[in-house]
Amino acid sequence: MGREIEFNITRPEELFPVGQKLLAGFPDRRVFAFYGQLGVGKTTFIKAICKHLGVQDVVSSPTYSLINEYRMSAGGVVYHFDFYRVKKLEEVFDLGYEDYFYSGNFCFMEWPEKLEHLIPDDCCRVYMTEEGGQRIIRAEDVGAPEGDSGFPLSKSGD
Repeated sequence: MGREIEFNITRPEELFPVGQKLLAGFPDRRVFAFYGQLGVGKTTFIKAICKHLGVQDVVSSPTYSLINEYRMSAGGVVYHFDFYRVKKLEEVFDLGYEDYFYSGNFCFMEWPEKLEHLIPDDCCRVYMTEEGGQRIIRAEDVGAPEGDSGFPLSKSGD
Protein backbone atom coordinates (compact mmCIF):
# COMPACT_ATOMS: atom_id res chain seq x y z
CA MET A 1 0.00 0.00 0.00
CA GLY A 2 1.21 3.51 -0.77
CA ARG A 3 1.61 6.52 1.46
CA GLU A 4 -1.07 9.09 2.21
CA ILE A 5 -0.96 12.36 4.15
CA GLU A 6 -3.57 15.06 4.72
CA PHE A 7 -3.43 18.71 5.75
CA ASN A 8 -6.16 21.20 6.68
CA ILE A 9 -5.31 24.86 6.25
CA THR A 10 -7.24 28.07 6.77
CA ARG A 11 -4.71 30.71 5.63
CA PRO A 12 -2.45 30.98 2.56
CA GLU A 13 0.60 31.47 4.84
CA GLU A 14 0.20 27.84 5.89
CA LEU A 15 0.99 26.62 2.37
CA PHE A 16 4.77 27.02 2.69
CA PRO A 17 5.17 24.65 5.67
CA VAL A 18 2.62 22.27 4.15
CA GLY A 19 4.69 22.26 0.95
CA GLN A 20 7.78 21.38 2.99
CA LYS A 21 5.91 18.53 4.68
CA LEU A 22 4.57 17.27 1.34
CA LEU A 23 8.07 16.99 -0.12
CA ALA A 24 9.38 15.43 3.09
CA GLY A 25 6.53 12.93 3.08
CA PHE A 26 7.32 11.83 -0.48
CA PRO A 27 11.10 12.33 -0.72
CA ASP A 28 11.54 9.89 -3.59
CA ARG A 29 8.86 11.47 -5.79
CA ARG A 30 9.56 14.01 -8.52
CA VAL A 31 6.23 14.07 -10.38
CA PHE A 32 3.23 15.57 -8.57
CA ALA A 33 -0.29 15.85 -10.03
CA PHE A 34 -2.56 18.49 -8.47
CA TYR A 35 -6.31 17.87 -8.66
CA GLY A 36 -8.99 20.35 -7.65
CA GLN A 37 -11.66 22.73 -8.87
CA LEU A 38 -10.80 26.04 -10.50
CA GLY A 39 -9.78 28.52 -7.80
CA VAL A 40 -9.00 25.99 -5.06
CA GLY A 41 -5.37 27.14 -4.89
CA LYS A 42 -3.33 24.69 -6.99
CA THR A 43 -1.07 27.38 -8.46
CA THR A 44 -0.67 29.10 -5.09
CA PHE A 45 0.36 25.80 -3.49
CA ILE A 46 2.84 25.09 -6.30
CA LYS A 47 4.32 28.58 -5.74
CA ALA A 48 4.86 27.70 -2.06
CA ILE A 49 6.53 24.40 -2.94
CA CYS A 50 8.77 26.12 -5.50
CA LYS A 51 9.80 28.67 -2.87
CA HIS A 52 10.80 25.80 -0.58
CA LEU A 53 12.85 24.29 -3.44
CA GLY A 54 14.76 27.56 -3.85
CA VAL A 55 13.11 28.75 -7.05
CA GLN A 56 13.74 32.45 -7.42
CA ASP A 57 11.95 32.86 -10.74
CA VAL A 58 8.41 34.24 -10.79
CA VAL A 59 6.11 31.23 -10.50
CA SER A 60 2.87 31.60 -12.43
CA SER A 61 0.32 29.35 -14.06
CA PRO A 62 1.39 28.26 -17.54
CA THR A 63 -2.22 28.22 -18.75
CA TYR A 64 -1.43 29.34 -22.29
CA SER A 65 2.09 27.98 -22.74
CA LEU A 66 1.27 24.60 -21.06
CA ILE A 67 4.66 24.56 -19.31
CA ASN A 68 6.92 26.91 -17.36
CA GLU A 69 10.49 26.09 -16.44
CA TYR A 70 12.00 27.43 -13.23
CA ARG A 71 15.62 27.29 -12.05
CA MET A 72 16.43 26.31 -8.47
CA SER A 73 19.12 28.33 -6.69
CA ALA A 74 21.06 25.15 -5.81
CA GLY A 75 20.90 23.96 -9.42
CA GLY A 76 18.30 21.89 -11.15
CA VAL A 77 15.01 22.64 -12.81
CA VAL A 78 11.34 22.55 -11.88
CA TYR A 79 8.71 22.03 -14.58
CA HIS A 80 5.22 23.41 -14.00
CA PHE A 81 2.42 22.23 -16.31
CA ASP A 82 -1.15 23.46 -16.69
CA PHE A 83 -3.22 21.15 -18.88
CA TYR A 84 -6.51 23.02 -18.43
CA ARG A 85 -6.70 24.15 -22.08
CA VAL A 86 -5.59 20.84 -23.62
CA LYS A 87 -8.24 19.70 -26.09
CA LYS A 88 -6.45 16.73 -27.67
CA LEU A 89 -3.91 14.33 -26.26
CA GLU A 90 -1.78 15.03 -29.33
CA GLU A 91 -0.90 18.42 -27.76
CA VAL A 92 0.72 16.60 -24.84
CA PHE A 93 2.64 14.27 -27.17
CA ASP A 94 3.82 17.29 -29.21
CA LEU A 95 5.06 18.89 -25.99
CA GLY A 96 7.35 15.88 -25.45
CA TYR A 97 5.87 15.12 -22.04
CA GLU A 98 8.05 12.01 -21.53
CA ASP A 99 11.23 14.10 -21.63
CA TYR A 100 9.91 16.08 -18.66
CA PHE A 101 8.10 13.41 -16.63
CA TYR A 102 11.07 11.02 -16.75
CA SER A 103 13.84 13.63 -16.44
CA GLY A 104 14.34 13.20 -12.71
CA ASN A 105 13.47 16.88 -12.19
CA PHE A 106 10.46 18.06 -10.23
CA CYS A 107 7.30 18.19 -12.34
CA PHE A 108 4.13 19.80 -10.99
CA MET A 109 0.94 19.32 -13.02
CA GLU A 110 -2.33 21.19 -12.81
CA TRP A 111 -5.38 19.55 -14.43
CA PRO A 112 -3.75 16.10 -14.81
CA GLU A 113 -7.22 14.61 -15.40
CA LYS A 114 -6.68 15.54 -19.04
CA LEU A 115 -3.94 12.90 -19.43
CA GLU A 116 -4.36 10.22 -16.76
CA HIS A 117 -3.06 7.47 -19.06
CA LEU A 118 0.26 9.27 -19.44
CA ILE A 119 1.03 10.05 -15.81
CA PRO A 120 3.86 7.93 -14.39
CA ASP A 121 2.80 5.22 -11.94
CA ASP A 122 5.09 6.63 -9.25
CA CYS A 123 3.42 10.06 -9.38
CA CYS A 124 2.26 11.63 -6.14
CA ARG A 125 -1.35 12.72 -6.52
CA VAL A 126 -2.40 15.81 -4.55
CA TYR A 127 -6.14 16.41 -4.11
CA MET A 128 -7.26 19.88 -3.03
CA THR A 129 -10.78 20.71 -1.87
CA GLU A 130 -12.45 23.53 0.00
CA GLU A 131 -14.88 22.87 2.83
CA GLY A 132 -16.24 25.31 5.37
CA GLY A 133 -13.60 27.98 4.82
CA GLN A 134 -10.64 25.62 4.94
CA ARG A 135 -8.57 23.90 2.28
CA ILE A 136 -8.06 20.17 2.58
CA ILE A 137 -4.94 18.87 0.89
CA ARG A 138 -4.62 15.10 0.62
CA ALA A 139 -1.61 13.51 -1.06
CA GLU A 140 -1.10 9.88 -2.00
CA ASP A 141 1.11 7.72 -4.17
CA VAL A 142 -1.01 4.62 -4.65
CA GLY A 143 -1.08 4.47 -8.47
CA ALA A 144 -3.69 5.67 -10.95
CA PRO A 145 -7.02 6.75 -9.47
CA GLU A 146 -10.19 4.78 -10.12
CA GLY A 147 -12.54 6.10 -12.76
CA ASP A 148 -9.68 7.32 -14.92
CA SER A 149 -11.09 10.28 -16.83
CA GLY A 150 -8.18 11.05 -19.15
CA PHE A 151 -8.30 11.08 -22.91
CA PRO A 152 -8.12 7.67 -24.58
CA LEU A 153 -4.53 6.70 -25.26
CA SER A 154 -4.02 7.71 -28.89
CA LYS A 155 -1.82 10.31 -30.49
CA SER A 156 -4.55 11.70 -32.70
CA GLY A 157 -6.93 12.55 -29.89
CA ASP A 158 -9.83 11.85 -32.27
